[in-house]
Amino acid sequence: MDPISSPLIPPNVAGWFRSRGWAPHAHQLAMVAAADEGASALLIAPTGGGKTLAGFLPSLIELAERPRDGLHTLYISPLKALAVDIQRNLESPIAEMRLPIRAETRTGDTPEAKRRRQRAHPPHILMTTPESLALLLSYSDSDRLFHPLRCVIVDELHALAGTKRGDLLALALARLGRLAPAARRVGLSATVAAPDQLLAWLSRSGRTDGGDVKLVLGRSGAAPTIDILDSRERLPWAGHTAQHAMAELYQRIRQQRTTLVFVNTRAQAEMVFQALWKVNDDTLPIALHHGSLAVEQRRKVEAAMARGDLRAVVATSSLDLGIDWAAVDLVVQIGAPKGSSRLIQRIGRANHRLDEPSRALLVPANRFEVLECRAALDAVRAGALDGETPRPGGFDVLAQHMLGMACAAPFHPDALYEEVVSAAPYADLSRDEFDDVLDFVATGGYALGAYERFQRLRRGEDGRMAVSGPAVARLYRMNVGTITQEPLLRVRLNRGPVLGEVEEYFIQGLTPGDTFLFAGQLLKFLGVREMEAQVAKGGTGDPKIPAYAGGRLPLTTHLAERVRAILADPAGWRELPDDVREWLELQRLRSVLPARDGLLVELFPRNGKRFLVAYAFEGRNAHQTLGMLLTRRMERLGLGPLGFVATDYVLAVWSLRSPDDLDALFDQDMLGDDLEAWMEESSMLRRTFRNVALIAGVIERRHPGQEKSGRQVTVSSDLIYDVLRKHDPGHVLLRATRADAAGGLTDIRRLADFLARVRRRIARKDLDRISPLAVPVILEIGRERIDGDATDELLAAAADLVAEAMPELRPPPKRAEPDRQGRLL
Repeated sequence: MDPISSPLIPPNVAGWFRSRGWAPHAHQLAMVAAADEGASALLIAPTGGGKTLAGFLPSLIELAERPRDGLHTLYISPLKALAVDIQRNLESPIAEMRLPIRAETRTGDTPEAKRRRQRAHPPHILMTTPESLALLLSYSDSDRLFHPLRCVIVDELHALAGTKRGDLLALALARLGRLAPAARRVGLSATVAAPDQLLAWLSRSGRTDGGDVKLVLGRSGAAPTIDILDSRERLPWAGHTAQHAMAELYQRIRQQRTTLVFVNTRAQAEMVFQALWKVNDDTLPIALHHGSLAVEQRRKVEAAMARGDLRAVVATSSLDLGIDWAAVDLVVQIGAPKGSSRLIQRIGRANHRLDEPSRALLVPANRFEVLECRAALDAVRAGALDGETPRPGGFDVLAQHMLGMACAAPFHPDALYEEVVSAAPYADLSRDEFDDVLDFVATGGYALGAYERFQRLRRGEDGRMAVSGPAVARLYRMNVGTITQEPLLRVRLNRGPVLGEVEEYFIQGLTPGDTFLFAGQLLKFLGVREMEAQVAKGGTGDPKIPAYAGGRLPLTTHLAERVRAILADPAGWRELPDDVREWLELQRLRSVLPARDGLLVELFPRNGKRFLVAYAFEGRNAHQTLGMLLTRRMERLGLGPLGFVATDYVLAVWSLRSPDDLDALFDQDMLGDDLEAWMEESSMLRRTFRNVALIAGVIERRHPGQEKSGRQVTVSSDLIYDVLRKHDPGHVLLRATRADAAGGLTDIRRLADFLARVRRRIARKDLDRISPLAVPVILEIGRERIDGDATDELLAAAADLVAEAMPELRPPPKRAEPDRQGRLL
């Protein structure tokens, strides 16, 4: 029997499958069947299962059988690179089947002339991003452009749902539901912890009980093969770039055809790339890819990777999602992955064959990261995914959307409210909340209403809201989007090409002659000219590394639970490296181990100060907030707090005196008045407000012919923040700021859960000196973190601390080391 005998597959498409030696997967046929019924569908399938083809196949069949003009299918990607890659991969089946289909991309990198042409003569299939879609919807001809639409595909849906970009896209889908009522919705995802949440997100009702979205599950692929590098080198106590393991990693790269090396931040990417080139005696083609590099450089790397010209690429999350490189043999994760779903996503970049296992190597950069890597490995083997509970949509995103809709055409508030609550993030939005946001968009609200610049909407006699003038629409279109990164300066090689962009504050800290690593090169800073950092190749001295705000990923709650379980179960330590097992055994001897459900707090003297070390394992953001609140409370108790330091795993506070009552110190009531007082004073809340104000359009970074500097934006937001706090404390922007702070930089929700969990479960351990488990966090004190490698001073400090904490240990004998060809010396 012909494996391609389904009546849903027309002969030309079936012939294309046969020419490739393929047969459609069951989930691909299920997606075609759902489309034949006019139903929306969510496809959850492992990487390598033809997920993207399954999303597009119904559109290709429909356009092949019933050719037509106008926009038929809209594909939305969280990454510009992914949209470009999908368009490139789609060209092959279109050409080989000789289909009369035009497929194009539209992102922030698309030339203006092409954008204008796409609006006037749209392609059949358009690949774009949430921001570009919001921009298209703001034009008066959006109804003409989108009315013929028959399908909307959202790729990597899990990466958008629950984010502000996802909020913006959900609102855009709600608008498309009105402009193109016949369009079905398709969601594609490889890693999903809670499918019901994504079904609701796709539903036209925005609710889990909508019943209008079919769930299609692809069959599971081969289980991945994941190893943790057991380095011959002594494991570092701190650090995040695994410099100790670069020679061993290079040997692994030499043994593969193509390796993808993932790191967690752009600064780490630069460091790891440089470290690999230092040991690259064979001059293997190894490239660098992250979001701050010039688009031309990124496209060059992507094309070289697709051709199979590269042996390795060092990358950040810029390549996490979906880019189809079937020839990747090995995925390497430098440092801990911070979540099992994220690790599975990255592992999926290897192989792309459903019946063959993907291969991955985890390279922990320090001892605590060994535990986290082990926890992630156990989670992947157990099929356990982590995911956050959906939060309500942001008021700031809603404000931006309202203004965009008014730019397209006047709207009636009643009609827009019904449209907005059909978007899942806003399904529970009350009419009072909606009206508050609308009043802010129209007038600025009570405290800002006297300023003409905030009068952005006017109400007509028919009750419809319209923009107050063309300048409002122009500013909206120049500033659309929810990505509120720090202001960027282009880095230009003197009288040559642009290498990429770095954050303004980093450049402000340089003086001419300083050197820094960027785009895989050593650069000398020459000066700033016309909003560009001018650089030359080379230079002397220790180079700096650009660090980017918001680059670090927090440890997920799920992995944190597994790390605590590992610590509490000595029987499972036999799989850990000797260094780590010895470290934990000495902790058990000198102190106690953290319990799985409680909180261990150690107190000890050091250098004339009293240290409190809390093993909370709740992530850096929650620990930073806890440190702020604890020091406020300790100040009130007369304990003389002097400072604190937080990592993903541990919080250390040092003071003049130790607390007596730990239950009282860690009481949940710190989230009351203490939290309110701290948040009112904290620069963190001002920083959060700044982002909210940018998204809501109170502050525009870009104006015709100019762009505000980071300092100008901050001054503007601080002035508005102070006015609102004083005269309108219930303003919708302040409410949005507090909501963001609760789940973002401060992670108050997670901190609240932690304090409730450890109530009356705090184990106090008074010691006469530092414990083995406290060594890593104490090493963090006073370090300016740029995710770099250990300096001589850090190594010396580590040696002193280890001698103090673990006098039982003697300096380890020098181990046999492999040379560059892997031979033992």
